[in-house]
This record gives sequence, structure tokens and C-alpha cells, in this order.
Amino acid sequence: MTTIGYARVSTDGQTLAAQTEALHSAGCARIFAEKISGAYSDRPQLAKAIAALSEGDTLVVCKLDRLARSTRDLLNTLDTIGKAGATFRSLADQWADTATPHGRLMVTVLGGLAEFERHLILTRTTEGRTRAQANGVRFGRKPSLTAYQQAEALRRRAQGETLTEIARSFNVSHMTIARL
Repeated sequence: MTTIGYARVSTDGQTLAAQTEALHSAGCARIFAEKISGAYSDRPQLAKAIAALSEGDTLVVCKLDRLARSTRDLLNTLDTIGKAGATFRSLADQWADTATPHGRLMVTVLGGLAEFERHLILTRTTEGRTRAQANGVRFGRKPSLTAYQQAEALRRRAQGETLTEIARSFNVSHMTIARL
């Protein structure tokens, strides 16, 4: 009956230290940690942690969102853990303990709510982006050439000047001119 920990952060700017310290304090014999977005279902260290589980072991995370970002991903991961004869527990979410029937029910229901909230956030973000674009906000990189420079480059190209010569004069790549 081994307790195995799994820690994950999404970006390089974040640190795993707080999670690994909490997992050590919870008595985890081994800890698997990685820096990768939870949106990816193919997480190498999570796969190793699950592969290390045996009958009676427990996989522990600090928070439920460190394990999965969608209900389907959560349920698939918990099914894999269960097939290994192991259980799952979240330190911050006391209700997320698959050793009990109530815990399994709560993990399923609240995992669905978390996915619903994520969907709402994405919808609001998309609506905000659409409103901003309607109000003239431009997203992405600033154009390399002004409208005047673009017109000048097209005029010079029509007169037979090569892409490379035009690009060199505007200090841009030849592909920037070709896309015009």
C-alpha cells in the first residue's frame, strides 16, 4: 500500500515546490512531477505515476485540477487508476477520495461542474474577443509595413522588381512582400 504523488504546473514560470512539499507531507513515497498544460491528455509523468500503481496503492494530488481539465479526462484517468486496483485522493478537495462510494459520486458530479465552468469561461472570452474586434481592436502582431509601404512594394513589384530587392529595401523578408 504505497502512496504515490503527482504534481503538475502549466508553465515554466510556475514552480512545483509547493506541490511536492505538500505531497511529501502527505506521506507520498514517490512523486512524479512535470511542467505541462493540463489540456494535454498525454502527460508522460502522469502515465509513469499510474503505471507505478499496484493493488491497494493511492495516487495523491494537491488539487483536482492538477489531474484533469475535463470530466471525460478525469473519469478516464480515475477508471485507469481503478483498474490498477488503486484509489485516488486530492489533498485540497477532501471530497475527492475514490476509496469511498460518496467520494466517487462527488468526483463525478463536481468534475462535471468544473468542466461546465471552463466552458462558460471560454464562451465569455470568445464573446469579449468578438466585441473587441467589432469595436476595431486588432489582435496579433503589428504589420511589418505601413499601408503606404505595402502600396509602394506592390507598385515596384508590378514594374518587375524582384521580391528580394523590394524586401531588402524595406528591411523585411521576401515572404512578407510575396504575401502582399
